[in-house]
Amino acid sequence: MTAFILVAGVFTGGDVWDATVARLAAAGAEAHPVTLTGLAGEALAAPGTDLETHIADVLRAIDAVAAGQDLVLVGHDYGIHPVLGAADRRADRITRIVYADAGMPQDGLPALAAVPDQTLREELALLAEQGGEAAAGLLPAPTTATEWQRWGSTAGVPTEELERLTQLAAPQPLGTLLQPLRLTGAVAAVPTSAVLCTGNGAGIELIQNFVNMGHPALQALVDPRVSFFELATGHWPMLSCPDELAGALLAAAAGEGHRLTRPDSELPPHLRPFALEAPEVPRERRDRLDLYVPEADGPLPAVLFVHGGPVPADARPTPRDWTLMTGYARLAVEAGVVGAALDHRLHDITDFPLAAADVAAAVDRLRADPRVDGDRIALWFFSGGSLLSAEWLSAPPAWLRCLAATYPVLVPMGNWGLPEGRFRPAEAVRGAGNLPIVLTRAGLETAEIDATIEEFLASARDCAAELEVVDVPNGHHGFETLDPTDESRKAIRHALTSVLAHLRH
Repeated sequence: MTAFILVAGVFTGGDVWDATVARLAAAGAEAHPVTLTGLAGEALAAPGTDLETHIADVLRAIDAVAAGQDLVLVGHDYGIHPVLGAADRRADRITRIVYADAGMPQDGLPALAAVPDQTLREELALLAEQGGEAAAGLLPAPTTATEWQRWGSTAGVPTEELERLTQLAAPQPLGTLLQPLRLTGAVAAVPTSAVLCTGNGAGIELIQNFVNMGHPALQALVDPRVSFFELATGHWPMLSCPDELAGALLAAAAGEGHRLTRPDSELPPHLRPFALEAPEVPRERRDRLDLYVPEADGPLPAVLFVHGGPVPADARPTPRDWTLMTGYARLAVEAGVVGAALDHRLHDITDFPLAAADVAAAVDRLRADPRVDGDRIALWFFSGGSLLSAEWLSAPPAWLRCLAATYPVLVPMGNWGLPEGRFRPAEAVRGAGNLPIVLTRAGLETAEIDATIEEFLASARDCAAELEVVDVPNGHHGFETLDPTDESRKAIRHALTSVLAHLRH
């Protein structure tokens, strides 16, 4: 028989699993929801309650399960931290660990590092620095749907279930979020599964794309002992789709699920040949900015190409050396304008403000170059870097003649927790006025990213934005190197021609 130990996230006790427990029991499995110390909703946690307290709670639950059963630990949200801490000390008892819409905690880091809302994370970090009673206190539970959204998308949760969640919620002991997780490494031997909630962030295809990019922290995910499931819902699947969640948990326990694959080429997609041949041209490297300047009388219009991300800080080569960036920049030179590419510091979802500052500095440097017509600039964004376009869309300067975005992310993913009012192009487009926008859309885009594009298009239509959409029906995210077809080449040329026409108008 399989026995499940279920540990929920912040503010919540074992009762959030009620419907899932019933489904698991009906399938013949044992299910043991754990209510962590201080989260029963009846009494406040005792002073000193921290992550070790909650690890001890999970250890007691493990020890209470009869030996000889397949034991599966399920950690949702914050719950994955005590689950991993306990599994590290009982690795020989655990058959599998399931991450239920949870992050990937690392040894030595507190759960605070996984809090999605950046503003909230900074507030809690300040409390940690102050120490004393502030850091040992309680974080009030959410009381409204908006407050719950700071901890993850509530998409799909029925109104009555959200009200019940709020009624049963308890304050979270701050020590549980501030105390670092300590692992010996024993837990690494335990097979794992992940249930991804696409309404709150990435799905399987998006993670596979990150693996293909060579993201170091994700390479362990191609281990055949690691499997994936995805549910089209928000961050609370035990409330929004308990049947589907129970099905995924049972399948995970049976060793089923999707496996990620290693790239089928020695070269990752972003380093494969560009779909169009472009002439080799000299480039000038200035700190983070590369300039490709035609041999022509100036000053000339210029296009700044802004790569996507997040990209690991130690990734080599860096984005401005990717064939994607060099290919577009060389095509710009071939067309008689200055091409520019930069390495911005979007290494983590917390780095958008830093990356935005890098883009602004690159724009200033580009416009100041005497070979560049500072009044004729286009900005061209790619993938996750497209969120950086919001501040240029909301109040376009007169010198910005066109803004382009290719397979863009135009709304932050549900678990990215970006600051309110920033990095939301689907909202910012309402201030774009008559700024020409050229959007290239991949027909085989991931569902999560495509949803952000649809939201942007709806906003653009509502405000009558000057928008041109270039479709690549059979193209994937990164089609310039993944799909070197006539269709891809035509789309690249089409988008570039449109951007250049606006630059020269």
